[in-house]
Amino acid sequence: MFFSCIIPVYNRAGEIKDLLNSLLSQSYTQFEVVIVEDGSTLRCEEVVAAFGHDLSIRYFYQENTGQGFARNFGMQQAKGDFFVILDSDVLLPPTYFEALEKAIATRSLDAFGGPDAAAEDFSPLQKAMDFAMTSFWTTGGIRGKLKDTAAYQARGFNMGVSRAVFDRLGGFVDPNRGEDIEWSLRIKKAGFRLELVSEAFVYHKRKNTLWSFAKQGFSFGRNRVNVSRYHPEAIKLVHALPSFFLLFLISLGINLLFIQLLLLPHLLILGLWAGLVLAQSSWEHRSLIVGILSLGTSLVQLSGYGLGLLLELLIKWSKG
Repeated sequence: MFFSCIIPVYNRAGEIKDLLNSLLSQSYTQFEVVIVEDGSTLRCEEVVAAFGHDLSIRYFYQENTGQGFARNFGMQQAKGDFFVILDSDVLLPPTYFEALEKAIATRSLDAFGGPDAAAEDFSPLQKAMDFAMTSFWTTGGIRGKLKDTAAYQARGFNMGVSRAVFDRLGGFVDPNRGEDIEWSLRIKKAGFRLELVSEAFVYHKRKNTLWSFAKQGFSFGRNRVNVSRYHPEAIKLVHALPSFFLLFLISLGINLLFIQLLLLPHLLILGLWAGLVLAQSSWEHRSLIVGILSLGTSLVQLSGYGLGLLLELLIKWSKG
């Protein structure tokens, strides 16, 4: 099987260099790399050219259209039997393509989604962000840790489809607003087999600041509502839980300042949740610092996602 690795890039020359270096160490080498520079002002063409002797790699530049449409362009140029879509801020373990090829062959997959993780050399904040995105106690309970692999909705940082899927369904229909989840749902509705391949994980660097992480969580909440415009069933109770968490925090603040009714139960619930987050993160990373930071990133992730979902729902309902 020959893979085409599709990577959209926007002002990420440093990160794409790290990703390409991780591609050099792959145990399975039947793949090409297609870089689509999506209107960057800081181009990565020279970085890509430096890998030309060691990787089968092609570089394309286009005016900015958004990552979804940049991926579509990359797939149109691809030569492979199977297209693997990656974000520019991920790193691949050496056995990534080997594990993926085995899973596709043994499970007869038409499409896949893979999880993300934090590498050992990531900063404590990056590890805390990863925890917030993957933990059961946040929005991460449905991101790569499902018992039913067929229920997984692939994310654009690490997903892929066969050429047959792309030829029949086309690619992404939106540039950057939940386009990956929409595509996953459309693929499954068409009868193709899309599953989680937990062995094909990537190391995901995340954002550099809590503010950028908060904005990302906010956009994720909005994106879920945007997906529901194409697929009304896309919003389930689990997606509303961050909004309930946000309302709980607001009610706790009002209670502390004004009412002070049932204050102890409020604090006990919050304390229990915080204790679970602190204990799990500290244990997983063997670091109390990461555990403490995870409290902050988890609060930011849940609140940002919940606020984005609520605001976008209000916009959707106001427009009928």
